[in-house]
Amino acid sequence: MRKLVLRKLVLALALAGPVLAGLPHAALAEKIDLSTTTCGQFLESDKTEIMLTLAWLDAYYKDVDAPPVIDTDKFIENAGKLGEYCAANPTIGLITAANELFGE
Repeated sequence: MRKLVLRKLVLALALAGPVLAGLPHAALAEKIDLSTTTCGQFLESDKTEIMLTLAWLDAYYKDVDAPPVIDTDKFIENAGKLGEYCAANPTIGLITAANELFGE
């Protein structure tokens, strides 16, 4: 199960650029309420929503004074950690999981 989750997250990362570039604006108009999203719902999301959520979480958990740099190795590592945690805890809130893994 963990390998499948990690594979899904890595695939989402690899496809994010072309997927986002090819979507019409209306497809991205949906609001995603991360405060009510569970780990299970996150893992069942489509690739675009997973990618958007991972990018948002990456930025949110950076230090305020951090330079505007995306460390892709760290991004993929953190996506894997979150995927594994969420696979093991599907009823936990996504933000609760992210706080536990990446919060102070």
